[in-house]
Amino acid sequence: MLGLLREQGFTLATAESCTGGLVAARLTSVPGSSDVFLGSVVAYSDEVKRAELDVPAELLERHGAVSAEVAAAMARGARARLGADVAVAVTGIAGPGGGTPEKPVGLVYLHAEGPDGGVGRESSFPGDRAAIRSRAAVGALHLVRRLLSRSLDEAA
Repeated sequence: MLGLLREQGFTLATAESCTGGLVAARLTSVPGSSDVFLGSVVAYSDEVKRAELDVPAELLERHGAVSAEVAAAMARGARARLGADVAVAVTGIAGPGGGTPEKPVGLVYLHAEGPDGGVGRESSFPGDRAAIRSRAAVGALHLVRRLLSRSLDEAA
């Protein structure tokens, strides 16, 4: 995925809630990632989502922090705040508590946003807190790859 960013001349930023920086950690574990990865905002609280990523309070109130709408706003906010070409956002319920019948533990929303639009995904990951967070981080990177591959297909 870092190679796809390099090929397209793009930079990447992340906005993370339930993963708490795991996506950024996976990226920075790869030597040479600094040529495309700019940074991350770990926005665990709604206040940080509003203040640092410009997520509208109305979205948080209407849809909740764990929603497709907020994931998309987080990604757009990370792109703007960090000046990246592409950003990926993760928000979800890692558990063990915090779930409801409407939004159970394991529910995660991912959104990748690039210069030509974005792509989102809703997932329901099984497992304990660590497994859900790890799967969400991997899912976020796969979503970026999907967005970048789509950009390449459209350019051809």
